[in-house]
Amino acid sequence: MPLYMCPEGNLSKTLGTSRHRALIAFLTQKRKDAGLSQSELAKALGEYQSFVARMESGLRRVDVVEYEYLAKILKFNLYEFFTHENKTKIPKP
Repeated sequence: MPLYMCPEGNLSKTLGTSRHRALIAFLTQKRKDAGLSQSELAKALGEYQSFVARMESGLRRVDVVEYEYLAKILKFNLYEFFTHENKTKIPKP
């Protein structure tokens, strides 16, 4: 039995789940709130714009280290997403 089961099924398949979409919506809104373009955020991360585009379109996962960097760059509390999960509008696929 898995230690954690996400609502949609197996934990290893988190891309496209409601929680993943909520996280992406949250991060995208934080970037916009910070007044940064995808290119500007990518530069701050030391990545290409396509890295941010793939993240924001839900084509790639965000690991915990990336999340920490995003929180620092976009100036939000690391715990904010997890404490406001019910307030984050989850976009439909």
